[in-house]
Amino acid sequence: MIESFNFFQPTRIRFGWGRVNEIGKVVALNGKRCLLVTVKSSPPLQALFEKIKSLCIEAGVEIFHFDGVIPSPTIESVNQGSKMAVKNKIDVVLGVGGGSSIDTAKAISVGATHEGSAWEYRLGQKRIVNNKLLPIIAVPTTAGTGSEVTTMSVLKDPENEFKSALADWGLCPRVSIVDPKVTLTLPSHISASTGFDTFCHAFESYLHKRASYFNDILCLEVIKQVIKYLPSVIANGSDRQAREALSWSSTVGGICITSAGTTLPHGIGMAIGGHISNVMHGEALAIMYPEINRWTWKHAIPKYATIGRFFNIELENKSDEVAAEECCNEMDNFLKKIDMWQSLKDKNLTESKLKAISEDTMKLKNYTVHPKVATHEEIENLIRKSSKR
Repeated sequence: MIESFNFFQPTRIRFGWGRVNEIGKVVALNGKRCLLVTVKSSPPLQALFEKIKSLCIEAGVEIFHFDGVIPSPTIESVNQGSKMAVKNKIDVVLGVGGGSSIDTAKAISVGATHEGSAWEYRLGQKRIVNNKLLPIIAVPTTAGTGSEVTTMSVLKDPENEFKSALADWGLCPRVSIVDPKVTLTLPSHISASTGFDTFCHAFESYLHKRASYFNDILCLEVIKQVIKYLPSVIANGSDRQAREALSWSSTVGGICITSAGTTLPHGIGMAIGGHISNVMHGEALAIMYPEINRWTWKHAIPKYATIGRFFNIELENKSDEVAAEECCNEMDNFLKKIDMWQSLKDKNLTESKLKAISEDTMKLKNYTVHPKVATHEEIENLIRKSSKR
């Protein structure tokens, strides 16, 4: 029996090797004064940025380059981009880079067209008016966040050490060009961190209380692809088939969390990112997953068993309960295989930060849709255990 579900995906996706060459005509269809939003140019990315500028100029688009994107975008960095957009009468925003660049582009679209700071519109504090937003185009250069298709833009308030998100259907990019070729220069650890983020998007959407039959199909395929191809990319970054599989998985993983959402690990991961600056999002998830899995699996035995068998075909002959419990060990082994086995003890976690992280996790609602709803004390205990591994 298939239960009722809703599904909507407004982003036009152009997927394929070399499709970044289409960026000029895509941008030109949406505006003539474009704000290119990126990190500072560096040797691996500079050639791509220059190519994108040239293609847009050839298509009759005037380019203004905002290169003030920082990891974990802050209120201030977004406000600077919004001011630049207003000053130059921008009519389309192009985010090129990882999740931070695309999230910044989304937030700039809000800040340039709405009163006050984009931060004031986080999670419905103020209403985002869709028909006021500047069109957003995305070109992801990593394979992990799925921001190229999501409704979310994650920002940080450094003063209060708190991460939160803008969320609205209008923040889904109008068009996303997903070109696996541009991920070839990704360093191994960034590939691992962003790739594990993709796994978590699919896994948590699969566990989510609002999961649906349709979404489960997407989640399971993404999980299979990441298990198969992420180790291949770590071993050989120029593996075209693996890069294509991970770029595809990242995008579909983004569709999964837009359809259902993420659960407890992402809530804790966001809170960790708010308080500890030297932890990438994928690292925070990798740190928390071992303890959260062992605390959760008994409350989602069939689903943990299914994933356990993806990791280890020999579990096909075991009961669901055995396969579900073994799934925890299999995920540990996978993290070790991709060199993501980490602990908070190496990240300067103090007692005060531990308590603040657990408190901020409760401010986000991810924990309420986990298979087992955690108390504040349980969240604090999970974080404490993850700091001792």
